[in-house]
Amino acid sequence: MNDRLHPKAVADAVIRNAMTIDVEDYFQVSAFAPVIDRDSWAGRECRVERNVDRILALLARGNVHATFFTLGWIAERYPQVVRKIVAGGHELASHGYGHLRASDQTREEFRDDITRSKALLEDIGGQQVLGYRAPSFSIGTANLWALDVLQEAGYRYSSSIYPIQHDHYGMPDAPRFAFYPNGPDGLLEVPITTVQVMQRKLPAGGGGYFRLLPYALSRWMMERVNQVDQQSAIFYFHPWEIDPGQPRPEGASMKSRFRHYVNLDRMEGRIAQLTRDFKWDRMDRIFLGK
Repeated sequence: MNDRLHPKAVADAVIRNAMTIDVEDYFQVSAFAPVIDRDSWAGRECRVERNVDRILALLARGNVHATFFTLGWIAERYPQVVRKIVAGGHELASHGYGHLRASDQTREEFRDDITRSKALLEDIGGQQVLGYRAPSFSIGTANLWALDVLQEAGYRYSSSIYPIQHDHYGMPDAPRFAFYPNGPDGLLEVPITTVQVMQRKLPAGGGGYFRLLPYALSRWMMERVNQVDQQSAIFYFHPWEIDPGQPRPEGASMKSRFRHYVNLDRMEGRIAQLTRDFKWDRMDRIFLGK
């Protein structure tokens, strides 16, 4: 795991960071799986359409192009969401079909999931799907075989490893920046961004941490990655994170509720500020030279 890729910078030496969105709805998150039956998804209020529309408008105002890691389940039911993403000049990538954690699937189940979602997205979006992100960053030490399966299925890169210690995911010993796990002819893995402080890797790539921490601290961490490490930051969020009015299912643990709902009302404004404070682009353009 020593073959690191150094991302390209724009001509003016300002490093481009990758803006990424994991397209799933509030009832599909892993934290709510114990209280929301998968069979109930089709009957629940789906809010992803309006939220993606708001995100697309926000990105357009900031002249930002992003990568949308999209569930096949969403694409199949709301193909217009996929078409709007592509029409906006954004990269369409895969988040799997039904938000099943890669670590909960066998090799064959995983192959079927990523193949199905890739074909579906390509058929609707009319563009090749090169990238994949595992739900809940569920590729790690115990299932690195998933990276081989992704390459066999025609993917060029993955953004599925979070090199931190977490109770639901994480591979703390993984490299902090883009690397080829099986050499330069293999799949490229682009981990979610962390910042090195002393001997610890701290999460700096978005999601719940971005909602919880003061904006100035998150900005400092990304600036440090750009200026000290001279690397692109990978930032991610979900459409439901800009939707404080979403339905709230009963029965979730206090920890899950806190993680999911903290500062939802501030998220859209913070993302808008990010578009002004940093240079952004799509994953494929930064890491594959598209």
